[in-house]
Amino acid sequence: MTPPNTAPASSKGGRWIEHWDPEDEAFWNETGEKVARRNLLFSVLSEHIGFSIWTVWSVMVLFMGPEYGLTPADKFFIVSMATLVGAIVRVPYTFAVALFGGRNWTIVSASLLLVPTVVAFVVMEPGTSFTTFLVCAMLAGIGGGNFASSMTNINAFFPLRKKGWALGLNAGGGNIGVPVVQLVGLAVIGASGGPRVLLGIYIPFIVVAAVLAALRMDNIASLKNDTGAAKESVKDAHTWIMSFLYIGTFGSFIGYSFAFGLVLQTQFGRTPLQAAYVTFIGPLLGSLIRPVGGALADRYGGARITLWNYVAMAAATGVIVIASMQKSLPLFTTAFIALFVLSGLGNGSTFKMIPGIFQAKALAKGLQGEEAAAYGRRLSGASMGIIGAVGALGGLGINLAFRQSFLTVGTGTGAFVSFLAFYGVCFVVTWAVYLRRPAGAKAETAAATEAKPRLSYAEV
Repeated sequence: MTPPNTAPASSKGGRWIEHWDPEDEAFWNETGEKVARRNLLFSVLSEHIGFSIWTVWSVMVLFMGPEYGLTPADKFFIVSMATLVGAIVRVPYTFAVALFGGRNWTIVSASLLLVPTVVAFVVMEPGTSFTTFLVCAMLAGIGGGNFASSMTNINAFFPLRKKGWALGLNAGGGNIGVPVVQLVGLAVIGASGGPRVLLGIYIPFIVVAAVLAALRMDNIASLKNDTGAAKESVKDAHTWIMSFLYIGTFGSFIGYSFAFGLVLQTQFGRTPLQAAYVTFIGPLLGSLIRPVGGALADRYGGARITLWNYVAMAAATGVIVIASMQKSLPLFTTAFIALFVLSGLGNGSTFKMIPGIFQAKALAKGLQGEEAAAYGRRLSGASMGIIGAVGALGGLGINLAFRQSFLTVGTGTGAFVSFLAFYGVCFVVTWAVYLRRPAGAKAETAAATEAKPRLSYAEV
């Protein structure tokens, strides 16, 4: 058969693909896979740099000594604002791909990273006001939106049977931008460089990412925003339940990524170099293990993996509280890195729950086959943007909790106690909504026929 035309659409200009059908295996094998992988590669590059710019202030504050006139509470507030903006912009970034085209928006979103980087490069010196630094950090928050637009774009390029691999690679490649910027910061500090050097390193990479997106990426003309699905997902309770659970996993990951170095510096008196030596380890391991969480969820059920992951997160947090009270830096650091790893594992398992939940709802409605799959894809796709944005707000809560804890008692112990309680609530919600079997459920399962298969939430 003749594959659909993937030539640019001359009526729109630029690299527009008029027809795209990745579910057609002949098309996929002949031309689709090559095009999709090429777009994935350059999408990951832009998203990776976006994550680095979003979290660059987690490194910048380590450089800012007494001459900058900032208290630890000021620094936690600065990184909190970067987290806040990064969460908020995920919503419009989700819809921007269909409005402007994946290639076009990647060019724009990559180029926009120059704004916070260049502005910070200009003002980064002692004597600059706290408000100016705050604005710079808020501008850096736009890097957090690149994740949402990149995931939406890559989701359109790959067939259902390949989405897990493609989206996992896309998300993991972006998340690794966090430890990379911290490693670059470590190299800069070790070479006795200043914060301007760190910013200057990223400016040419941003330009390269934007240029490569322009030269090598494509737009899909058939990609449209489904406003009906977006409205339906907002009204669905599961969207908000999963948003809450995602706060506990991804919110923890991004919040701790911003705060780890500051906590070591403020509570344990580590120098910038000493803090930088370990701050990248947690985000790196948390990023790398994310696909493992998804794979375990595929095998054992996302709800089960998420449930026991929250138990492990609570246990690690309990060890951190003990280490904090005993002022044991080795135990504190080890447990904090373990918490990072668990947040990454849960990040993968919670995100894998989403399509399963809406597939279960489709089967509960009596839908079957492709009709059920289409319903699940439509609703899960719409809800992921909301869940990703709300989940990122967890990072804001974590940094504000640290700020208040250091203001009140001079350590982060109080904040960790609150995180421990939160993970306990997440455990209860996961069990009550997705694993608890109501009375009569076993009888109902036994009575179900093979002609009308049903998917329980325990299997998501």
